[in-house]
Amino acid sequence: MKYMIIGAGGTGGALGFYLTVAGKDVTLIARGAHLDAIRENGLFLETGHGGFSVPAEACTMEEYSARVEKDAGECPDIIFVCVKGYSLDETVPFIRQTAGPNTIVIPLLNIYGTGKRLQALLPELTVTDGCIYIASEIKQPGCLLMSGDIFRVVFGLRKDTDSRTRTVSMPVLKLVEADLSDAGILPILSDQVERDTLRKFSFVSPMAAVGASYDVSASAMQPDGPLRQTFISLVEEVKALSDAMEIPLPEDIVSINLKIMDDLAPTATASMQRDIKKGHQSEVDGLVYEVVRLGNQYQVPMPVYGELADKLGF
Repeated sequence: MKYMIIGAGGTGGALGFYLTVAGKDVTLIARGAHLDAIRENGLFLETGHGGFSVPAEACTMEEYSARVEKDAGECPDIIFVCVKGYSLDETVPFIRQTAGPNTIVIPLLNIYGTGKRLQALLPELTVTDGCIYIASEIKQPGCLLMSGDIFRVVFGLRKDTDSRTRTVSMPVLKLVEADLSDAGILPILSDQVERDTLRKFSFVSPMAAVGASYDVSASAMQPDGPLRQTFISLVEEVKALSDAMEIPLPEDIVSINLKIMDDLAPTATASMQRDIKKGHQSEVDGLVYEVVRLGNQYQVPMPVYGELADKLGF
């Protein structure tokens, strides 16, 4: 199995690190100072259990495309897409250039519905849905900081996948499941991936919306108070939306998400919030504004999302 990971940041970099340590065939697509540092010193992962470095295969999109053009055997079996939502469209031409006819694309983004959107742009390939649970970020070029021990990858075929594609793809996805497990990553090959990715979104979107709107970390949402209640209200609005979309979340999703919130490090923030604070491009459109648009589409009131979307510049 050849793995190509587009994006070597907190999610893609950590994924590549673990798979590489497990002896899997992995190439990271990176750029700039981060790529230079990986090439020179390997990829370093800092965790609560210490720091570890591994020689990692990394290159630019252009270099990987040239490699495939020279030898079609270099086409990846699996492409993990681990970029920010606003960069997703930029990956499409590259995926077309490097994928083989049987390559499977697994997007692991925070934004709900990414797989379906990417599938429409790549009708010739099989694109799953997916999401990732990890607290990790680039600390400095070539170095990732991973907080906590949670590392879970959820992926699977959507319900609208035709039977032929399902028959061809499932054995390959089973191999991915085994490789992730070998690498010490918890794999969940889901038969209800729309629900399971929406479940993650129901946490990360409210957390990002509250954090960015009020410039606070998890510590402000952990005790009882107005910001915790705002977080709860946002989760309830996503739950109402999920019911209207006929992808119902668990009835106790508020309690589930509060438990996740309370288990976070008090200093934890969402990457969207950090990007906004730095003046960088962010995923606010997909994580916040899109929820308001979906509410209008499905005629579900979104008063709190609407308020925070306006606060964030919708």
